[in-house]
Amino acid sequence: MAADDGSTGILAGQAWGGGGTVNWSASLQTQGFVRREWADRGLSFFTSSEYQKSLDRVCHRMGVSTDHVDHNPANRALLEGCRRLGYSAKAVPQNTGGNQHYCGYCTLGCGSAEKQGPVVSWLPDAARAGAQFIEGFDVEKVIFEGRGGQKVAVGVNGIWTSKDAKDRVSGKDRVKKDIMIRAKKVIISAGTLQSPLVLLRSELRNPHIGRNLYLHPVTLVAAIYKEEIRPWEGGILTSLCDEFQNIDCHGHGAKLETTVMLPSYCLTLMPWTGGLDYKLLCSKFKHMTAMISLARDRDTGRVYPDPVDGRPRIEYSPSAFDRKSILEGAIALAKISLMAGAEQILSVTEGIPPFTRSKVPEGKDDPGVNDPRFQEWLAQIEKKGVHSPDTPFSCAHQMGTNRMGINPKSSVVSPRGKVWGTEGLYVSDASVFPSASGVNPMITNMAISDWISNGIARELRGESKVAESARL
Repeated sequence: MAADDGSTGILAGQAWGGGGTVNWSASLQTQGFVRREWADRGLSFFTSSEYQKSLDRVCHRMGVSTDHVDHNPANRALLEGCRRLGYSAKAVPQNTGGNQHYCGYCTLGCGSAEKQGPVVSWLPDAARAGAQFIEGFDVEKVIFEGRGGQKVAVGVNGIWTSKDAKDRVSGKDRVKKDIMIRAKKVIISAGTLQSPLVLLRSELRNPHIGRNLYLHPVTLVAAIYKEEIRPWEGGILTSLCDEFQNIDCHGHGAKLETTVMLPSYCLTLMPWTGGLDYKLLCSKFKHMTAMISLARDRDTGRVYPDPVDGRPRIEYSPSAFDRKSILEGAIALAKISLMAGAEQILSVTEGIPPFTRSKVPEGKDDPGVNDPRFQEWLAQIEKKGVHSPDTPFSCAHQMGTNRMGINPKSSVVSPRGKVWGTEGLYVSDASVFPSASGVNPMITNMAISDWISNGIARELRGESKVAESARL
């Protein structure tokens, strides 16, 4: 998918298990400054021991740790470059169930089932507890009944589509049926791009539905090394640099991470000036790394239904404020790559030529980042800036379109995930984030869902109803 103005490409996991099926195993807990920011908005749960228990519970279930991480050359380059520059960097915990998981293909789903995403953890757990699943069902809307002046969710309505006679999803003999499912509680977990559209189709009119979209926009810096890297092998994201995560002193900045290096993902973003130039670049792919500058965006967009076919449309463009974070991170990535030994560094911004390391005469010290030629090249990047369409932006994290808050004037759901103005209807996915998480959002998403689902379970068991106030 892409934003309406073409500035930002959006990767979203529409699969069995959602984003947890196609992510890169990175399992980072919500950071303290983000938790305090959310608590300052009246959501004191986020600084409570209960939230920490939710974080720890989901990490324990998936076997999250750094104990078995074996960094591939790209991640070693990030850590070594940071070490030589004195930047703060660390290993990224992985949800690999206590196993070493040296796989660079998990963005296509984990063939070994070592990654403990929803497909091999939460969904089988749910099945063992009695949950039932339906394949090929598209939810159209939530069904409500009026009870005592309240709008009570009693189920969902949608279209079920069968497989064809050969058990495929492409044949013309597939059957479609209107289906209504009734339930005591309805929980929407369709993701940040689809959950608000379900609410809108259900004729809910809270003006915040679909707004406050955060994307963690990124841009990329690539580097070519003398030695063979084979970047498509090994854990995709096992290290990060957080030196620049708080550029504005209010929790906004850039995290620097490695990225997936499958050719169809990476080479499409590489700069080139012609056919021969591009072929020569591709021939160096096994010597290449790529890293991303990921902004914790302050400024937002929105998701809304296409007026013709109803699919999600995205109105978003990285703001000048957030582009500044991305730019500072990209310059740092160039320095990290140089200090890690790269022979050539490539910016994906149009008009910026590659930088090729100078040969150092024998007996002379390598000037490193103080090389005047390198400084001139960085100055070109800084002067050019990062602007669409000259710089491509991408996103793999979508958050905030049904944000949580303490009243319907500023949010879509309550501190317990219940949709304002309804009874029995909840949202439980990354769309309820009050703002951008600033880290890969899987663990935050699962911990909030742990909290919301436990509250719903207590209600279903007939325990006292939990207060929806700001004090949790």
